[in-house]
Amino acid sequence: MRQAGRYLPEFREARAGKDFFETCRSPEACCELTLQPLRRFPFDAAIIFCDILVVPQALGMEVLMVPGKGPTFPEPLKEPEDLLRLKPQVDVAAELGYVFKAITLTRHKLEGKVPLIGFTGAPWTLMTYMIEGAGSPTMSKAKRWLYCHPEASHKLLRQLTDVIVEYLLGQVSAGAQALQVFESHAGCLGPVQFNEFALPYLRDIARRVKEKLKESGLDMVPMIVFAKDAHYALEDLSQSRYEVVGLDWTVDPKEARARTGGRVSLQGNMDPCGLYAPKEKIGEIVKKMVEGFGTQRYIANLGHGLYPDMDPDHVGAFVEAVHTHSKQLQEQK
Repeated sequence: MRQAGRYLPEFREARAGKDFFETCRSPEACCELTLQPLRRFPFDAAIIFCDILVVPQALGMEVLMVPGKGPTFPEPLKEPEDLLRLKPQVDVAAELGYVFKAITLTRHKLEGKVPLIGFTGAPWTLMTYMIEGAGSPTMSKAKRWLYCHPEASHKLLRQLTDVIVEYLLGQVSAGAQALQVFESHAGCLGPVQFNEFALPYLRDIARRVKEKLKESGLDMVPMIVFAKDAHYALEDLSQSRYEVVGLDWTVDPKEARARTGGRVSLQGNMDPCGLYAPKEKIGEIVKKMVEGFGTQRYIANLGHGLYPDMDPDHVGAFVEAVHTHSKQLQEQK
């Protein structure tokens, strides 16, 4: 999931005293932070260091990373007329070119050892931050828009989708070899709202990125969709033109296999808090997870991101257990 990060002492050292988004805008810093986990662990891929909220910034919104609070929008969107504050047209190369430079630099530094994954937040998830102004347990302000201002909501979601499509295409042009779309706040929606305000835009992103890659003569890259807590939408997500569906830890692997019908590969889904367990227990959890998914069309991963107080040695135990139990399962065939 998110590999680079707060659980590594070298990450905290590199980030000390520096503004978060200034770090995001430094290709050299992003490259270094992307590579740090790979120096410790034999991961099978790298994911570029960045943040999903660079997209609202590209649209003209101010976003601050406040210590102890997290991402904060000093002037969130409150009513539909606030949409006029957003840039009607975004020059993605100009606004987000620093991400593309970081990807190209990192691809060179990786020297082909592992593939590099690019990513973006999904439209609904970005919309929640832009309206809530920060993280929220209920997303009630954003959901109010869906009920009270459905037309304005769709207008904002379309605007975000347009920027996201160009952003992902730019990442592939810069060297990204796979793309992940994070719908982190899907769980705040029920099936009806998800089908109206999230799923159509997720599908549109995959369709348009693939079409434009083909038109541009660029290599097609696998696309991963991760809609946290959207277990009600597994069937739809498996038919949304993504090659991989990421799962959080609330989904049973065998049930996910049955419901997705072999249409996609699956990624996930150990509870990140399992990393607090003793190393022997981590091995047991991983063994059960790998056996549940099987070794084909499967990417072993956590069901969400890592927390700052997690022991890097326990991350290592997770990676080692994945390789050990995957190999044993393969040999049994």
